[in-house]
Amino acid sequence: MMTNPRTASETAQSGDRATMKEWAGLALLLLPMLALATDITVLFFALPTITADLSPSAAQGLWIVHVYGFLIAGFLITMGRLGDRIGRRKLLLTGGAAFAVLSVVAAYSTSPEMLIAARALLGIAGATLMPSLFSLLRTMFPNDDQRRFAIAVIFSAFAGGGAIGPLMGGALLEFFWWGSVFLINVPALFLLVVLGPRLLPEQREENPAPLDLVSVALSVVAMLAIVYGLQDLAAGYDVASSHPAWLNLLIAGGGAGLFGLFIRRQRSLREPLFDLVLLTRRRTAIPLAALLLTGIGVVGVFYLFTQYLQWVAGLSPLHAGLWTLPYIVVNIAGAMLAPGLVARFRQALVVTAGLSITALGLVFVAIAGSSPLGVVVAAIAVTGFGHGVAMALVSDLIISGAPAERAGSAAAAQEVSGELGTAAGIAAGGAIGVLAYRITLIDAIPPGTPETAAAAARSGIHEGVAAAERLGARGHGLVDAVREAFTAGMQVYAGVGAAITAAATLLVAVTLAARGRG
Repeated sequence: MMTNPRTASETAQSGDRATMKEWAGLALLLLPMLALATDITVLFFALPTITADLSPSAAQGLWIVHVYGFLIAGFLITMGRLGDRIGRRKLLLTGGAAFAVLSVVAAYSTSPEMLIAARALLGIAGATLMPSLFSLLRTMFPNDDQRRFAIAVIFSAFAGGGAIGPLMGGALLEFFWWGSVFLINVPALFLLVVLGPRLLPEQREENPAPLDLVSVALSVVAMLAIVYGLQDLAAGYDVASSHPAWLNLLIAGGGAGLFGLFIRRQRSLREPLFDLVLLTRRRTAIPLAALLLTGIGVVGVFYLFTQYLQWVAGLSPLHAGLWTLPYIVVNIAGAMLAPGLVARFRQALVVTAGLSITALGLVFVAIAGSSPLGVVVAAIAVTGFGHGVAMALVSDLIISGAPAERAGSAAAAQEVSGELGTAAGIAAGGAIGVLAYRITLIDAIPPGTPETAAAAARSGIHEGVAAAERLGARGHGLVDAVREAFTAGMQVYAGVGAAITAAATLLVAVTLAARGRG
């Protein structure tokens, strides 16, 4: 009996399909992803209660919120390589157990210093989870279509977790004390540790060589300095206790210099902490660059949009969070639709289309900024849909484009690129948005406004709204001017973000889509 010959690529597409065990493992991997995402945002509503209980200073309050993300960013490269060496499942389960224990410590902290230390250690434990998780997906789902679907599910869980974090925190605080926002993740991580050995495969690189500790130190300090400097630069427009802008730029620049030394050292090592070969592979390097650029464009606009909801639309934090849900919902919808589109069109073409929609959505935000709230939300939702389509597939390009033994390092590089894009996006959005705000406000402040109120308005929208409220009925014109100026700043950065995202689109289109790669 004759059979039709099949190419190797056709076999890869249809063979080695996952069993129920792998799908159950995917469901299990959703737990650490949700824990990571919610822990980033769950303190948004809890911080006032923590402040009333522990009485942290303004600087300590900022560290309680941000140190978690700083340490995740700092240890991603190290943990990605460590997972390749000792085993990705082993690192994931160890990190999950540590995360659960430290969540309990954070919940029962008795001082600001104790809570900051617990959050810092949670960040280090969190850094073990993401690279291990994404690299395990490559082992569990060798079939291309199934792996893309699995990555879309994980991507959607992270987006959803970040969105429900503030809402979940607000709901818990209605009935329990602030420590409950940390304890909510403990049962899920307990399940991960108990069921992980049965449902998740183990894979490691056969290489007993120890990690280069100098490289570890360089990567950690460099990432901490870059992310801290950029985020504090953005915070400086809102928080009086932040460092001067020049000092934050110096910190971030110093981190970039250390990162250059890190790269230089990797070239001289026989067993580098990060294999630079990953950056020479077009299928890995181009998606990493696209992820970074798109993060700068989209995250900066979304950051300004959240401020717009509270200070221009006048919504409470809870209602502002609800108005971000359309963006989150269509972002998840785009991610889940992406694998089906790849079944009909080449992956690089779908990524290009998704990035194009993202850029178009940012153009809509730039145009619709002064329109009614529903129109602005619809415009940002277009951005979210395109971003969901593109980023789910960009993650797959990065993970699948690396050698199997370097999957952990590739996953870490993906997360580093995402973290840098997020930090740079917030910083750039804050800087450009405030600059445009101040320029717009020069001729918009109503005549007769007291100079003290005018000076407060020029320093930022928070101060401007507060100054207008102190003026009572005389402040209506000032608050309108302040809100219009902030909207103009958001529109300006939306245009900048659209240009940056368009550059990422062109990069993917020319190097991957037009050349038939991906």
